[in-house]
Amino acid sequence: MSKPSPIIVGLDIGTTKIAVIAGRKNEFGKLEILGFGRADSFGVQHGMVLNIEQTIRAIQEALQRCYASNPDLIIEEVYVGIAGQHIQSLQTRGEMIRTDIESEISKQEIEQLINDQYKTYIPTGDQIIDVIPQEFSVDQFQNITNPVGYSGIKIGASFHIITGNKLAIRNIYRSVEKAGLHVRDLVLQPLASAAAVMCDQDLEAGVAIVDIGGGTTDMAVFYEGVLRQTVVIPYGGENITNDIKNGLGVLRTQAEQMKVQFGSALADEAKSNAYITIPGLRGQQPREISVKNLAHIIQARIQEILDFVMYHLRQIGLDSKYLNGGIILTGGGSQLKHLIQLTEYVTGLSARIGYPNEHLASGHPEELARPMYATCIGLILKGLHDYENHPEAFEANFTRINALKDEQLMQPPTEKAQPSDQQERQASVRNKRLRTFLDNIKSGIIELFRDEEDKTI
Repeated sequence: MSKPSPIIVGLDIGTTKIAVIAGRKNEFGKLEILGFGRADSFGVQHGMVLNIEQTIRAIQEALQRCYASNPDLIIEEVYVGIAGQHIQSLQTRGEMIRTDIESEISKQEIEQLINDQYKTYIPTGDQIIDVIPQEFSVDQFQNITNPVGYSGIKIGASFHIITGNKLAIRNIYRSVEKAGLHVRDLVLQPLASAAAVMCDQDLEAGVAIVDIGGGTTDMAVFYEGVLRQTVVIPYGGENITNDIKNGLGVLRTQAEQMKVQFGSALADEAKSNAYITIPGLRGQQPREISVKNLAHIIQARIQEILDFVMYHLRQIGLDSKYLNGGIILTGGGSQLKHLIQLTEYVTGLSARIGYPNEHLASGHPEELARPMYATCIGLILKGLHDYENHPEAFEANFTRINALKDEQLMQPPTEKAQPSDQQERQASVRNKRLRTFLDNIKSGIIELFRDEEDKTI
């Protein structure tokens, strides 16, 4: 029997939601979901953790719901997505003269070349989050995807370096660690989303992944099999909701509900004679909102986001002539009606919605196939990719699970007989509830006798 894949857990700390998903690869190479929990997010704005205490509570709530979906799950470390306006990227070039030119180029040499890029000078207050190689060269040979096994004297490579603000990164680490978890790695959210919704054909054809989240819209551009650009656009679904709230003079909850139920990204497709009735405030008369006016507000903000997308594509010289795979829309905001039509009209590129269900094994919760969970699914895929490339790094400490019903992770009988930490917590809660219940009964009986005594007096 082959060794089972480790359990990888993704933690998506978003502006509107926090999601925790645990999974591993099954024998068919598909992602098997073992646990899922989500909670509303209150301490995050535009992808950045601003209120640590509120974020901790939201993470713990999502974690408890994940435990409730699988009581045998024990989560110790997570892959965490990162986004926000502070994210920047730059291109660098690195070279290395080999000491042993008689041997073939090894994987260790490539890793050394990549690690050297972490010494790149960046502005004070920032730190490097990730270094992604794009194309390698060996001596005079250019555009090599993987130089391992080549022979030569000098290795060179182009790199895409992603940086972020130290304080913003520290806030993520603090929130996660105070919630009782360890950060295995930080992953840029558009790269995680791309891993979940993109296939090899997309990578070859050239695509732009546009993830419309609550606080930001994240973009990753791939061309000729290489990551060319990553961008965080500081507008997302929350901005659309606020535009509706201010433009129509309604409550924020009403604006969000109208956006989800009646919103359209294309005003021409909205019916001019359709109206939404909303209750008046404090006894005021109900109001009627035009569906077409609602669509005009949504279209204006979406068009602004798409203008940013086109601006960044032109910056790297990739327009409609080069991205044959077009634009893949994902994230919670991608579920707006007529978004594909507006995207194709503004950009001149073909567009489609990216769902993460291609990588999921059968039997997964239907909700997880929605675009809003693409980032979290992609975080798990990133962890599995790390395991496949460096399995030794997972031997000492990777996320563990007591899967009592799973034959692949059989524990010795003595260990099975011992309760897990999660079972002990659940038992403690049950005992506390039982004591409270009995105390209430006792207090009720005492009060009953006191009433009887009062009557006799």
